[in-house]
Amino acid sequence: MLFRDSNDGDLVAITEIYAHYVCHTTASFETEPPDAAEMAVRRARILGARLPWLVAEIDGAVAGYAYAAPYRTRAAYRFTLEDSIYLHPAHAGKGIGAFLLARLIERCERWGARQLVAVIGGNENAASIRLHEKLGFRRAGLLHAAGFKFGRWADSVLMQRALGLGDTTVPEEPAIS
Repeated sequence: MLFRDSNDGDLVAITEIYAHYVCHTTASFETEPPDAAEMAVRRARILGARLPWLVAEIDGAVAGYAYAAPYRTRAAYRFTLEDSIYLHPAHAGKGIGAFLLARLIERCERWGARQLVAVIGGNENAASIRLHEKLGFRRAGLLHAAGFKFGRWADSVLMQRALGLGDTTVPEEPAIS
């Protein structure tokens, strides 16, 4: 297994992996899967902010990916990032997510973030909740019935993890904010 920064050649696999979650789960509250061109725009925005977009590769194929994005756009949130992580369904439950998220945490700390937030679609998404708990996230809240998908209401579970010194000191400005 190889963990590395994503590249343009990964976009087809990334798009296919994400489409699975859009079409079959509440892990994403999107209802129509974006195409590869849209995913390229999203990835470029993340990389343009010098934030990480990582992939896990097995035998030359993308097995999963993870990235960090600004949590919100207002200036006071500039030290808080939101993680996203998606695994190819054939590779779920094999520990790949934990390795990806651990590397993402390291990269977010180096970037200068002090908090990492997970907004987990669907209270029933136990695997994602457990993964985040395993890596030091704690539940920070629940948005009851925040989304409507597949003909039913779905909650959003909010989880949070301090990075580096967290809120114990005044932060330095990230290299790119």
